Amino acid sequence: MTQNILHIALEEAAGHQAARVLEIRIKAGALAGVLPALVQEYFNIVSAGTAAEQARLIIEKAPAVITCLDCGADSETESFAFACPACGSAGIRLLKGREFYVESLEIE
Repeated sequence: MTQNILHIALEEAAGHQAARVLEIRIKAGALAGVLPALVQEYFNIVSAGTAAEQARLIIEKAPAVITCLDCGADSETESFAFACPACGSAGIRLLKGREFYVESLEIE
């Protein structure tokens, strides 16, 4: 995952003839299983000696969104204990929450 972040950043920087990647903004769903401190630590290792060395990673958590199959309510949740907060039904479907992508880059 972290190597893919680096690959995307370096490819975009090269495509814009940038010398350095200064910042990488990442969107991570609440249920994506991303631990920002570990991603940053590993990124520091894999980016050493590249144009992205010392780039700041900014990982923004996005809430999970569920829809209730019984009452139709859409709700945000931060946990794996899925039940509709409106009616208590366990008949829910996950709409968002597992996404993980590079949202933007700052380059020079």
